Formats: sequence, structure tokens, C-alpha cells
Amino acid sequence: MRNQSNPAVEAAFLNVQDAAKYMGISVNTLYVWRHRRQGPPSFRMGPGGRVMYRRDLLDAWLSEQQQADSRSNPALNPLNKVPQQRERRRAA
Repeated sequence: MRNQSNPAVEAAFLNVQDAAKYMGISVNTLYVWRHRRQGPPSFRMGPGGRVMYRRDLLDAWLSEQQQADSRSNPALNPLNKVPQQRERRRAA
């Protein structure tokens, strides 16, 4: 059987359901992020005001999230930093 891709996921603009599927998260999570203004950029399109996402902006947002995570970005990993020395107290 030939590997068939989903044309909705390959589109430049994704609705909430397709964006959630593309990112591997639930639709509810995407709605909560949108409400809190924490998630990827979205906009309303058309006369019904349907919430849409641009796939290139989803990719950029996901990349930013990956770079902000210390497990993905060695520069942010606290184990890669030089330990700080404590200042010793002198007896009074």
C-alpha cells in the first residue's frame, strides 16, 4: 500500500483540528493556549471568523519552544555551567 499523506495537513493554512493534529496535541490544548495567548500565532479567516493557523508559523513556534527547552538546547542546560563557589564565612 502506498504511503498517502493527508492533504489538509500539507496546506499552508490549517484549521484548529488540523493544526492540533499537525502538532500532535489535543484541540482543547490549542484552544486553551489561544485563550491564554501562549500558543502559536493564529487569526480569524473568512466571514464566519474561523480560527486558522499558518503552517510555517507553527513550525517557527515549535522551533522556538524547542530552543527554549534546556533538554534541547545545551546552552540552557544547568549541568553545562561551571559551578559557583560559595563564599566562606570567617569566624567572628
